[in-house]
Amino acid sequence: MPKKPDDDLFAETTMSFGEHLEELRVCLFKSVLGLVLGFLVGLALANWVVAYIQTPLKKALEDHFISKAIGDLQSEYGQELPPDVHRFVEENRLVFDKMYVESAELERVGGLAARAVTKTTPAKPSPKTKVAAEVEPAADVGDESKPELILGTDIPMPTAPLIATRVWRPIHTVVKALNAQEAFMIWMKAGFVVGLVIASPYIFLQIWNFVAAGLYPHEKRYVHIYLPFSLVLFLAGMATAFFLAFKYVLNFLFGFNAAMQIDPDPRISEWLGFVLMLPVAFGISFQLPLVMLFLHRIGIFSLQAYLAKWRLAVLIIFVAAMIITPTADPITMLLMALPMTGLYFLGIAMCKWMPRNKSPFAEGYEP
Repeated sequence: MPKKPDDDLFAETTMSFGEHLEELRVCLFKSVLGLVLGFLVGLALANWVVAYIQTPLKKALEDHFISKAIGDLQSEYGQELPPDVHRFVEENRLVFDKMYVESAELERVGGLAARAVTKTTPAKPSPKTKVAAEVEPAADVGDESKPELILGTDIPMPTAPLIATRVWRPIHTVVKALNAQEAFMIWMKAGFVVGLVIASPYIFLQIWNFVAAGLYPHEKRYVHIYLPFSLVLFLAGMATAFFLAFKYVLNFLFGFNAAMQIDPDPRISEWLGFVLMLPVAFGISFQLPLVMLFLHRIGIFSLQAYLAKWRLAVLIIFVAAMIITPTADPITMLLMALPMTGLYFLGIAMCKWMPRNKSPFAEGYEP
């Protein structure tokens, strides 16, 4: 039987202030317990996570040093390098150091190397010697037959002329820690973040249980629609930042290092802060369609206003992207602002497909 307009829809849903506090205490206790359990699991996965989040940074560092090696070769020869040189550097992932060697040192080292080969390589025995060796036991020659471990320990005074040479080596990209306790703190932070991600569904459930206790029956079903959609948008924003934005942002920033002839030497704590802040900023910004739908539902903005003011909205989106992003470079701003512009029109489509009822309490009077 449908309710009449003068019926009290919320008579059975009211809670006292003390009951709300008790509900909040229970939800907080369960959330903290879930976070502690997730934190313990996160500590077990922290080493793998720290190694994994360094992947885009190490890849960008390798590309930076390879580009620098090719640029150094071009500046040395003053011409465009042949394709074979580019292929040699890029496929083998090698960089070089230019060194100068004394000509007298080359002769000295060559003589020491020849002496070492002579002492360690046995002479090929003749047939008679071979037979005698099989019959007679080998003589004990003592320690003199053992090769020396280090030859020529006395290095002479430097002499001229010097011979320029190029020494190739593989790229070693190492993210450094500047003090003894930094690695331990990074392990703890990574474990906490991983534990928070693992426990987040359970924590969201407890938050929902607390919020649902204060909602009216006709309002609760909206959370079942909006909450999963919000989680999907948040995860999509984080994935966009990690798998797309990091590559272009790091290449852009390292390009300035190359232009200013500064070699980057990243620190793990700073990189961890960056790798956490940027995905979170993207995840929050991707909530734009839900914010638009909420404002449309409560009657602050209409569909016609969204359509009429889309140019102003795009300008606000670019300004907001410039403020939200943790770095001040334009690449990060564009990588955030362009998806947000698309999400703005997605919000318009959602407002059109999910129109607001004429009365905000109309669904409360349905049978």
